[in-house]
Amino acid sequence: MTNQGNVVADEHRFVSNTEMTLIQAVQNGDKQAYHQLYQQYVGQVFGLCYRLTADKMLAEDATQEVFIQLWRKIGNYQGDSKFSTWLHTVTSNITISYLRKQRGWWHRMLNLEDSVAVDEIAEGSSAEVDIETYVARLPERARIVFVLHAIEGYRHEEIAEMTNMAVGSSKAQFHRAKQLIHEWMGHE
Repeated sequence: MTNQGNVVADEHRFVSNTEMTLIQAVQNGDKQAYHQLYQQYVGQVFGLCYRLTADKMLAEDATQEVFIQLWRKIGNYQGDSKFSTWLHTVTSNITISYLRKQRGWWHRMLNLEDSVAVDEIAEGSSAEVDIETYVARLPERARIVFVLHAIEGYRHEEIAEMTNMAVGSSKAQFHRAKQLIHEWMGHE
């Protein structure tokens, strides 16, 4: 019976021994281990940053910021959840914070016509438009909520906390995003 208890305990571990060893090495300042962790997760981090920013250059900058902060804050990771889950939350928070710091963030959020994504879509043919293009076209707040809720699976309460908005605002932005995408899909 004792072995069975160990099996159950092992099944509930969130991080593999190999990954935890790598993370502990990074926590101890091992730059080689950090490079390995970077190589393992840079694609996932960039993907989330890109979905949140809808801009390649901003996503690259946000990705860089995530990994700078990761080096500084990896000591906060205790292995209570999967590392990828923890990193996903860190990436979302840092990217949203990064967007807020960008000059003109409020202007871009409130003015869809100034969006680079809209200009790119206007130049392309409507046959080439896909769902990611529609998401990139959304106003920034609606896009962030849509990505976090529909694509990444966050609850509105979590999104509200991450973005400093009311839960009702998160739900309204999500509804707005769905309406706009539905409208665009029907007209293009």
